[in-house]
Formats: sequence, structure tokens, C-alpha cells
Amino acid sequence: MEDKELAIKNDPRKYAIYSRKSKFTGKGESIENQIELCKQFINNKFEGVSEEEMLIFEDEGYSGKNTNRPEFQKMLKAIRNNEIKIVACYKMDRISRNLSDFVSMYDEFSDYNVEFVSKNDNFDTSTSMGRAMLQITMVFAQLERETIAERIRDNMRELAKSGRWLGGTTPTGYQSTQITGSITFDGKERKAFKLDIIPDQAKIVKLIYSKFLETKSLTQVETYLMQNKIKTKNGKDYTRFSVKSLLTNPVYVTADKTMLEYCNDKGISVYADDSKFDGKYGIMAYNKTAQTYGKANKLKDFSEWIVAVGKHKPLVSSKDWITVQTLLSQNNSKAYRKPRSTVALLSGLLYCAKCGGFMRPKLTQRQNADGALIYDYLCETKEKSKGVICDCKRINGNKLDNAICDSIRKLTFDKSEFTKQISSMSNKLTDTLKEYRRNIANLEKELNKNTKEIERLIESIASGDSSPADNLIKNKINNLSLENESIEKQMNENRLAIESQNLSDLNLEILKSTLENFSTTFDEMSIEQKRVALRTFIKRIEFDGENVQVYMNVDEEFNINHEQISENVKEPQRADSE
Repeated sequence: MEDKELAIKNDPRKYAIYSRKSKFTGKGESIENQIELCKQFINNKFEGVSEEEMLIFEDEGYSGKNTNRPEFQKMLKAIRNNEIKIVACYKMDRISRNLSDFVSMYDEFSDYNVEFVSKNDNFDTSTSMGRAMLQITMVFAQLERETIAERIRDNMRELAKSGRWLGGTTPTGYQSTQITGSITFDGKERKAFKLDIIPDQAKIVKLIYSKFLETKSLTQVETYLMQNKIKTKNGKDYTRFSVKSLLTNPVYVTADKTMLEYCNDKGISVYADDSKFDGKYGIMAYNKTAQTYGKANKLKDFSEWIVAVGKHKPLVSSKDWITVQTLLSQNNSKAYRKPRSTVALLSGLLYCAKCGGFMRPKLTQRQNADGALIYDYLCETKEKSKGVICDCKRINGNKLDNAICDSIRKLTFDKSEFTKQISSMSNKLTDTLKEYRRNIANLEKELNKNTKEIERLIESIASGDSSPADNLIKNKINNLSLENESIEKQMNENRLAIESQNLSDLNLEILKSTLENFSTTFDEMSIEQKRVALRTFIKRIEFDGENVQVYMNVDEEFNINHEQISENVKEPQRADSE
């Protein structure tokens, strides 16, 4: 076995088998054949691979023209969670029939150190020949990508000249309205759209620009909007990031001579006659953001923008918009991030019981008896709104972290009681599983009974002459069929519940293993390891300004003494300055 194959064999992650069939038949012979051949291929290449080491992903009834398929996306999620080391399929076109899609997908595979194997194409990136084949494939894919990109840029340039709204999420303050587009040679109208102002939203846009010019601070604008309960068009609180996104959007700015000069100075491609920059309409910018999966959109370099004069009314003067861009640029150059605690254990677990927001750690200048800097947890909503939306007190983070960890340790001190609780929970899960299986058995009997009755009724219609009773029989068959659909749905729900219970059983074993070793190994763990260990069995912690409540991940029978924790973290009254 080659070094590469040996490394793969020793990798603890699993093998994924992906299969796809375009048409849904309910039989799945093609799917099953693909899976079986891939299993044989994996076992021939990597000896002794068990069924438990293989994850199966099946998409039946989905085309290969794109990757928007449920099981394929589920597989990608498993790859991103670092659960898979090899993806095997029967043929490359099972993954995708689009070369560019395939190469983009493989780029992501490479990012997570995942190999790709196509059984029928003899395509295997774990071998030197397979990797060479991939390089050749990528050359052609790159050519295809560049050709498509150039075609898109050409189309954008042509569309930009029209100043139309091309679709997508409309910017705050505007709505999309259909207008008459071009007329085809046979007299048909092509649809086109422009942006019309929504007065209430437009007021908010103008207010945000005004407040930023006044305060020169994204944080202060965010605080002002929260304090005054001004929400986004989706009903959410504005954040610094959503405020900045609105402030950098050129759709609001007036297309006049000042803005034209700005575009020329920044190297922005302008596709409109200079005469169009007469101050009547707003700017329409295309190709201005870079979109990456799992990451926030980022503004591209000005040189990549395509700008035209739109058909919509502007909301901000060119002078104010340019001033805002200058201020944002200055803020970026001198940005300062508040120091945060790097040792806090409960970030992401601790919530404010008053408003439901996260409580974040923040360093203070005080020291505890050991000479370490004290960090507090404070409500994020309270901090951002300066106490207007929420007034929850802060809590000493050093004391709370220690109190939570001590309480978890105590769960393992009494081994007999701990084992008793584990056994009790396990028995409950077993009883629940039996109940679900009984439900499925009873439903299967009902399903078989109905199916036989349907067959009997169909035979009675087929064997006799047509009569008025036929319609009654057909209605009966239809009702039984509907009843069977309901029964099958209930059976699937019970099967899903069984899978969920099996997962709970696994969680229970993980919990048991973690807790049994918690008291002896916890102090030796790194900060990140401690955070992971706590999240194994703590679902959520809430603080209401006085008392702490801990919600366990598996079962409330693992009781923590909440009164004791609350008492341990109390401090003498002091000023609660932010």
C-alpha cells in the first residue's frame, strides 16, 4: 500500500459514497447499484473497510445540472464539519454535469483535505495519475470560467447602459416596479424594472446618513437606532455592519458632476454619457460585491465596479455620500477593538434572562486575589443600547466560570449516584424506543389491512359490470388510500423519532465518558478544550441580574444547585458603569 493510501487508511474520518438518479421511480435499482459498486471499489483499494466507516448519500429524482440537492448539500456540510476523508461516486456526472461546478466543488474538497474517487472514470485524486488528470480538467474548467466571466462582464456593460434594476433584494428605501422595456421585432414588450421610493424606509436611510455625519461613529449610530427602536425592513435591530452596508451603497447617491468626478478619480468604469449626470437620478452600480459561501459579502475594488445612471430618485447628495466614504475609510485605518477576555469559558452559552440576548465577556481593570484581571459578562443589548433596551446587571466572569465548573465536578464525585442517574435515563430511552417500535408494528398491520381491502375492492370493480355502486367503491378506495398516506406519514415520524432517540443514547454515552473524566482531566485542558467539554452537557445558562439558571443538554435529572451558584457569584454592590 502506497504512503498516500496508508495515510488515508489511518485517517479516522469516514468514507462518503454519493449516488444520484435523475428520475424518481421509487425503486432505486440504479442508486443501489451505484452504492454497491462504490463499496466494492473502496474495499478493493482500502482493505477491511467496515459498513460503519461508510456514509451513504442518495439523491433520487434530481438532475445533475446543479448541486442544489438535499443529500449532496448534507454531504458538503459533513465535509465542512471534518467528518469525511474520501468522496466516492460511480461516475463523475453523478456529482455534476457542469465542469465548472465540479472544479469549484473539488476546490472545497481540497480545502478540507478530502480525496475524490470516480469508479467508472478511473478518476482517483489519491493517486499521482488521478491528480494529473485533475490538473488537465482544471485547465479546461479555467478556460470555461474565464470565457463565461467575460461574457457576463459584456452583458453587465450592456445592461448598465439601460440603468435598470436587475433584480435581487431591493435596497432599504426602495421597491421594485415593473416598467416597459424594449420592444422585440414582432411587437412584444420585454419586462424591465426600476426602483421606486418607499417613503417610511427612505426617512430611515436619510436619518442614518445624517446621524453618521453628525457622530462619525458606526457604534453611536447603532446605539441611537436601538435606543429609538428603529428596525431594519426585516424587523431586526440594526448592527454596525448593516449600517455600514447601507452607508457604502451607491444606489442612494445623486448622479451629478461631483459624483462623476469621484468615479473617474477612483477608476470606476462609468457606462453613461456625461450629460446623464445631471442630478435628477441616482447611481446604479453593478459587480460591486464579492460573494463567498459562509462569509459576509465584501465590496470589490473600485476598478471592478460598473456604474451607470439609474431611473430612480436619489436619497443622498453626492457631497454627503462622498464625505461618508472618506470618514469610513479613516475609521478603518484607526479602528480599535476593545480588549476582550481570552479565558472566559461561557461565551455563547450565557444569555440575559431579561432580553434574551447574549452576555459577552469584557475585561475590567480590577484584579482578583490571585492577581489576575477580572472579566465580567455583560448583556450585549444593554451595552449597545446604553441601558435603554435592557438594564440587566453584569456578573463577575471569573467567579461564574469557577462556580459552573465546580458544580459539574460535583456531579461526578458520587459515582454510585452518577451511575444510577445514567442507568435511569438509559432505561427511559429504552422504554421510549419500545413504544415507538410498537407504534410502527401497529401501523404496519393497519396499512396491510387497508392495502388488502383496496385490492379486494379493485377486483370487485374489475370482475363485474358497471353499476351505480362503482362510484361508492371508488370513493372507498380513495379514502383508504388517503388513510394509508396518513399511516405512512406516522410511521416515518416514528422512525425519525427512533433515530433521534438513538442519537440521544449516543449523546448519553458521550456525556457519561466526559463527566467520568471531568474532575481529573479538566484542569489540564486548554481553554478551547474546556469550552468544548462544558458544551457537551450544558445547553444554556441564563442570568437575570440576580440568579443563575443552568439548563442541561441531555436531561434535567443532572441537577445543578442553582442557588449555590447564584450565592457564589454575588459581589458587594458597586457602580455598574459600562
